[in-house]
Amino acid sequence: GLIFGAMLGGRFGYMFFYGFDQLASNPLSLFFIWEGGLSFHGGLMGVIVSLYVYSYQHRISFLRLADAICMAMPIGLGLVRIGNFLNGELYGRPTDGTWGFIFPTDPYGFTRHPSQLYEAIFEGFFLFILLLFIGAKNNKHGVISGSFLLAYGLIRFFIEYFRQPDSHMGFVALQLSMGQLLSIPMVIIGLILLTKSLRRNEAIS
Repeated sequence: GLIFGAMLGGRFGYMFFYGFDQLASNPLSLFFIWEGGLSFHGGLMGVIVSLYVYSYQHRISFLRLADAICMAMPIGLGLVRIGNFLNGELYGRPTDGTWGFIFPTDPYGFTRHPSQLYEAIFEGFFLFILLLFIGAKNNKHGVISGSFLLAYGLIRFFIEYFRQPDSHMGFVALQLSMGQLLSIPMVIIGLILLTKSLRRNEAIS
């Protein structure tokens, strides 16, 4: 269910957020999976729906289940970003730094930020350690989930400043990329969930 939700949500999210014009002109393009295109934010929504259905069917606390899944997500995120780097996709903006890379898939041949590695470090290793630390301090339901949404949203928003915007979209609004705009609701929802979880658990205790 999680895999199905992630893949279906990722594809729907990509076409809606990043390829809406193509989707509007040809709705069948939603199924053109050989052309590639998955969105993390869409995949996350698919996973949330799958978790909710599973928790409802089996009468398990949704937040408890979500907390467990969120603890494992940074590992997958880190590995995916390393795969992005090895494939030379989703590379960064041009840089004069000596740590820059020239990606063979870049038609301009610029020296660019290895933003995939930045994401692997912060979305993967750092976020995993952070959630472990938070979980050790407070294991109340919803704290890990809220912390994940808040921390990932902030990390993704910041690293997008080093990542090259999608060529067919560029900056969407206020010089922000689509990834940054989609991260803002994550931060807000994560902050609300974290605050409510802490308050609810304090009231229970």
